[in-house]
Amino acid sequence: MDRWLSFALLLAGVASAIRHPPWLPAWAGPVLAVLADIAIGVTGPDRSARAVHPLVQPVAFLLAAVPLAVMLDELGFFRAVAARVNRRGGGPGYLWALAAVVTTVLNLDAGVVLLTPLYVRVAHQRGWDPLVLAAQPVLLACLASSALPVSNLTNLIAVSWAGASTAQFVTHLALPSLAASVVGWWCYHRWCAAGLQAGSTGAAAPGGRRRPGRSRRPSAGAGSDGPEERYALRVGGSVVGGVLVGFTCGPLVGVQPWAVAFVADVFLAVLVTRAVARRSGGGTGAWWKARTWASLPWRAVPVGTAIMVFGLGVLATGATRYLPTGQLLRGASLPSLARETGLAALAANLVNNLPALLVALPKLGHRPGPELWAVLLGVNMGPVLLVTGSLASLLWMSTLRRLGVGVGPVDFSRFGLRSALPGAAAALGVALLLRAAGLH
Repeated sequence: MDRWLSFALLLAGVASAIRHPPWLPAWAGPVLAVLADIAIGVTGPDRSARAVHPLVQPVAFLLAAVPLAVMLDELGFFRAVAARVNRRGGGPGYLWALAAVVTTVLNLDAGVVLLTPLYVRVAHQRGWDPLVLAAQPVLLACLASSALPVSNLTNLIAVSWAGASTAQFVTHLALPSLAASVVGWWCYHRWCAAGLQAGSTGAAAPGGRRRPGRSRRPSAGAGSDGPEERYALRVGGSVVGGVLVGFTCGPLVGVQPWAVAFVADVFLAVLVTRAVARRSGGGTGAWWKARTWASLPWRAVPVGTAIMVFGLGVLATGATRYLPTGQLLRGASLPSLARETGLAALAANLVNNLPALLVALPKLGHRPGPELWAVLLGVNMGPVLLVTGSLASLLWMSTLRRLGVGVGPVDFSRFGLRSALPGAAAALGVALLLRAAGLH
C-alpha cells in the first residue's frame, strides 16, 4: 500500500508543479504531497532531510543566480552587449555556437543566467520573437552540458562519486555532445526560422503561430556607444568575468558556485543602490538609505522554485526505493545502455535530473563504467520535455517571465520536442556507435 501511495503522491506533485490554478503557486502541490507523504508515514522527516541534503548547494546557486542577472540588467549590461552584438551582425547560428561554448566550458546554469537576458535584448533590437531566440540557451543547457565536468552539476557529482576524470568525460561524452548540438541546431533552425525573420509587428512563434506584441522595434540607441554603455560594459563585464573565473576555478579550491554568485550579488547590490541614490538626488552618500535598498530585486529570488525542487526531491527519493533500480541500471550491452539512458531521461523529466542522478548513483558503484556514462547522458540531455526536469529550465522560465516574455511549460515542451529531443537521440546513437566500435 505504501508503494502505491508514494507513486501517487509523486505523480500528483509533478502534475501540480506543471499545471496548477493561477491562484496556487507552483510549489504548493509538491509541498502538500510531501506533507501527506510524511503524515501517512510513507516517508519520515529524517529520510526527507537526507533526500534534500545533496540539493542544498545547487538550489543555493539558483537563489543567488537570479538576482545576479537582474542586477546586471539593471546596470544596462545586457542592453549594451546586445547593441554590440547587433552592430557586429552576429546571426542565430553565431548565437547558438556562443551558447554551446558557454555551456560546455563554463556551466549550463551560468549560460542560462547570462545569455537568456542577452538574447531577449538582441531579439527586441532586431524585431525577432524573443521567446524563439531565448530558447537557445535552455536547449543547449541540455545538449551541450556533458562534455566536461564543469559543464553540469550532475557531472561534478559523478566526479565526486565515481572518480571520473576530465579525459574520460571528453572521451565518452564529447562526440555525443557535439552531435546533439549540431542536430539540435539543424532542427531549431528549420522550424524556428520564421520567428527569427519576422518583423516587429508580430513575430512568428514555433510552428508558424503568431505572437502579436511580443517583439519590439530595434532600440533607437542600438547604434550608439555612449558613456552609459561603456560604463555598463566595463563594470558588468568585470563582474561577469570574475563570476566565470570563480565558477571555473572556485571548485578546485573548495569555493562553490553559489558562493561566487553571492559575492557578485553583494558587489552589484552596492552599485545598484548607489545608482538609485544618485538618480533620486540623494547623492552617492545616501546609498544605504531604505528607499535605495528597496530597489534591490528581492522579489526576483526564486524561493518558490527552490521549495518545489526540494519537494520533488523528497517525493522522488521516497518512490524510487520501491523500484528495482539496481536491476534496471545493470548491463553494458548496447540494448542495456540504451535502456539505462532512456530510464534516466524519463526519471529526470518526472522528478528533476538532480534527484534522478542521486537515486541512480548508489546502484552504479564507485567506478566510471559504461552505465555511468549512459545515466549521465540521460539526466543531462533527457529533461527536454517537462520544465521541471532541471534547475536550468526552471531558471530559464522564471528569467523570461521577469523580462516580460510570455512563456509557459507548454512552450518549453514544444521547443524540447522539436529541437532538443532529436539532438539527444543523435547523441545516444553516437554513444552506442562508439561503444560498438570499442572506442567507448
